[in-house]
Amino acid sequence: QVQLVESGGGLVQAGGSLRLSCVASGRTVSNYDMGWFRQAPGKEREFVAAIRSGGVFTYYADSVKGRFTISRDNAKNTMYLQMNSLKPEDTAVYYCVAAWARYAMGSYYFDRHNYDYWGQGTQVTVSS
Repeated sequence: QVQLVESGGGLVQAGGSLRLSCVASGRTVSNYDMGWFRQAPGKEREFVAAIRSGGVFTYYADSVKGRFTISRDNAKNTMYLQMNSLKPEDTAVYYCVAAWARYAMGSYYFDRHNYDYWGQGTQVTVSS
């Protein structure tokens, strides 16, 4: 079992920045691919970004490419999502996810069904 705990959400004005963190426990996190999904009210849960177990390969949704950066520190069992140039449409609950490393093609990481572990979520609200 892997337990995931997110933090860093909050209220920010459009154009501002936030940094989300996800601390993993229960297993050696370096064996897991990790990522972020988000869900806005009345909408489907959607992929945001993913990072492979080794921390080299990253994947982003088109809507956040160039504004968000995913990273991880396996020594600290922690993953991050740096969010810059935030927009009101980024408002959502952000979820940290993890799955046993697969070394798959990029599109694999976009599917929420491929992740075994989910955090409780952290709210991000961007005001206009």
